[in-house]
Amino acid sequence: MNPAVTVSITRVVDPSRLRQVEVWARAGQDLARHFPGYLGSGWIQSQESADRWHMLYRFSSERTLRVWEESPERLWWMNTAEGMVQHDREQRRTGIEGWFEEPADGIVAEPLRTPPRWKQMISIFVVFFPVSLALQWLMSPVIGGWVLPLRVLASTVVAVPLMTYFFLPWSTRVLSPWLHAPRRARTSSRPSTVEGPESSAL
Repeated sequence: MNPAVTVSITRVVDPSRLRQVEVWARAGQDLARHFPGYLGSGWIQSQESADRWHMLYRFSSERTLRVWEESPERLWWMNTAEGMVQHDREQRRTGIEGWFEEPADGIVAEPLRTPPRWKQMISIFVVFFPVSLALQWLMSPVIGGWVLPLRVLASTVVAVPLMTYFFLPWSTRVLSPWLHAPRRARTSSRPSTVEGPESSAL
């Protein structure tokens, strides 16, 4: 299984047609959410300039992302933006890279389905503990007589690259269905006396 992919695209929009671009962006979300592997999308309006929008979307793998990006639906949707939106810059992130970034601007759309912190913690722990244990066992004949700070430093220098480049990406791939599973709404046994407007995941 491949890791989830987050795509961030900077687009320059016609400032006189901001409302139309917002409708266009929501139409793209409506199309994308019906494709397998869709995990969420949104857009961030730049604080520096109202005509620069950072649009994001996430799919469960490179394969599902490619199905969306090469689909006739997306081609039609992109063509409808002619004259309103210009493509500027694109970035792609996989695995948990996007988890540690908090956007400075407010997301004005459906939030990306980021795993809750307790799930992130578990996905790190399930590989961090056995890797740390194995390193201590393998390195103890060499560093067993060193003072504690040097032993910890040596094992950390080896563990951090292994975790970053191999074991954490592997963990997020294996646990991806669980990490990105939709959250179930909590139900209350007592009837509510006040009803508010239904929240919309846009």
